[in-house]
Amino acid sequence: MDESRSRTWVLIKKIFSVALVFNALLTVACCVSILGGFYWFYENWKPFQPYLLDGNLFWVAIAAAVINLFPSASLGRALKTGRFLFHHYFYGFLVLLCAVVYVVVFTPASLFTLFLRDDTSVSVNVGRFFVLGGSALVLDDLPDVSKRIDRVLCWMKAKAFQWGRVLGMVQLLCGTVSSYVFIAVCLSVWQHPEWVTLANFILIGSLFVTSFTSFLFVKRRVWTIGDTDKKQCVTVH
Repeated sequence: MDESRSRTWVLIKKIFSVALVFNALLTVACCVSILGGFYWFYENWKPFQPYLLDGNLFWVAIAAAVINLFPSASLGRALKTGRFLFHHYFYGFLVLLCAVVYVVVFTPASLFTLFLRDDTSVSVNVGRFFVLGGSALVLDDLPDVSKRIDRVLCWMKAKAFQWGRVLGMVQLLCGTVSSYVFIAVCLSVWQHPEWVTLANFILIGSLFVTSFTSFLFVKRRVWTIGDTDKKQCVTVH
């Protein structure tokens, strides 16, 4: 019974790790969509004003999400979950392939503008969801794709830990700005009932999780102490 509970808890933590990776990608996708409107599609558009000072701050939210990717994936890397027939990056590539075929054949969207276009149709959003889901599975298991990728990632991790304090400060700054963007979006939606949409709720939720995990990772000092991947990679040159 104890072994079964332990196995269940490991699987839950692995799912949580993949979910955090998915949220980071979702934050990037949501912010890219807004930046696309800010730069190209809507002339003189100032998103979520007057509460948001500048639409360019979504770039900082993207940075916060990208910085969160590594520690989010690392949460699951130390867990021995085993595999069902294949590594889960295989299923990630399979989901990605099916999502790409679905987007190309069954939606009016282009793969190159899938996350840029302002389209709230169910078909396009289903395609976006599975593209992000497949990408999350692949990124969470990326070191197992090939030994060369594993060595490159290990080298990058070793270099990142050499600048651990700086990365921690950058993550804290990006998380703070992301929190401000989250609050600004919430206040704007609250003040404008017509902005109460599923897309904005998804944006709000993803920004909240990104901000919270940024602060959590800073508190845990993931860039400076006690990381299994750090111990494995410090000898890489």
